[in-house]
Amino acid sequence: MAKTRPLPEVGSVHLDARGSDRALRASWHPAPSDGGIGVVILSIWRGNVCTGTVRLTADELPGLIATLAGALDAAQGHEGPRPSYLTSAS
Repeated sequence: MAKTRPLPEVGSVHLDARGSDRALRASWHPAPSDGGIGVVILSIWRGNVCTGTVRLTADELPGLIATLAGALDAAQGHEGPRPSYLTSAS
């Protein structure tokens, strides 16, 4: 069986309410010293097996954050102005 890899220093695990050992991992991987770009990796896990990943650059994060913030606002019954960095979904 594959071993679970530890999260980098900056990351989190979010368990799925449906159970079955489902989880979402979000981790930040800084730019390497060779001048590459840093990425956030969202990975879907079932038990100790990674079943899929999505890599987002820092430039792509505002769109994701705006979507999540809008969902949170709607779930809490809030509507209101959003900071400018959350309103662009580009």
